[in-house]
Amino acid sequence: MNLLAWIVLGLLAGAIAKAIYPGTQGGGILSTMLLGIAGAFVGGTLATLLTTGRFALASTTFSIPGIIVAVIGAMIAIWIWNQMNRRAY
Repeated sequence: MNLLAWIVLGLLAGAIAKAIYPGTQGGGILSTMLLGIAGAFVGGTLATLLTTGRFALASTTFSIPGIIVAVIGAMIAIWIWNQMNRRAY
């Protein structure tokens, strides 16, 4: 996938994941794009693991199922980020 497709997929998946995930997430357009790109890798890797049984770093394609997997991966990335940045009171 070329760089422009990665940027578009990242923006789309990150924006959808931020809209679906409860609570507020900070950050601008760059963090949304990076979140979506990370989500594409997380989702693609999990999809590969579940379908083939092998752990391989993979990304999703720019298609409807690929966007859905990237959004799910971005939501997992948001959850992980929130768990890492949670303050102990």
